Amino acid sequence: MALAGLVGLVAAGQAAAEVTILAFGDSLTQGYGLPEADGFVPQLQRWLDANGGGDVTLINGGVSGDTTAGGLSRIAWSLDDSVDGVIVALGGNDVLRGLQPSDIRANLDGILTEIDTRGLPAILAGLPAPSNYGKEYKAEFKAIFPDLAEKHGAIHYRSFLAGLGDGRNMFQVMGLFQSDGIHPNAEGVTAIVEHIGPVVLELAGRAR
Repeated sequence: MALAGLVGLVAAGQAAAEVTILAFGDSLTQGYGLPEADGFVPQLQRWLDANGGGDVTLINGGVSGDTTAGGLSRIAWSLDDSVDGVIVALGGNDVLRGLQPSDIRANLDGILTEIDTRGLPAILAGLPAPSNYGKEYKAEFKAIFPDLAEKHGAIHYRSFLAGLGDGRNMFQVMGLFQSDGIHPNAEGVTAIVEHIGPVVLELAGRAR
């Protein structure tokens, strides 16, 4: 009986150590244009399983076309009791629509505030600052992500797409996108995952 009780305690401890992370984003997170197995969340799950994150389970909270306003409207009900940490990757669709950086900032601030109320750690993933709206817009947009990460104690990840450019020339980078030039192909997602994977392990460590 004593041995059985000890085994039960060990099993309970192992269960308690499991970490669930919500990947909360738009089509880049959702896996737009790809077979399900090639999307960001399934590829990241496999990377984690192979690199010391076997106790981490990912939830795909990506909604294609979502903006930061859309994310703010759904973050509360997305954070059920199973979630231990969050990857926030929103803002690309706001930029495509030319929405104001002040509104993007306010929405992301609201999302992170809701995550804070649950006492959860987070990654805030930025995006390349656009140039087509002028220097002032670019500077304001670029500042959003490090500023809010610092305010909320989140892990700042400079760009969700960071893995696509590191060590590659322009033609190699172009070969990592689908025909729309916006969404990464399966190989591109693999590059993204390999770059962000260690940061997600850091998030899991905070969640534990």
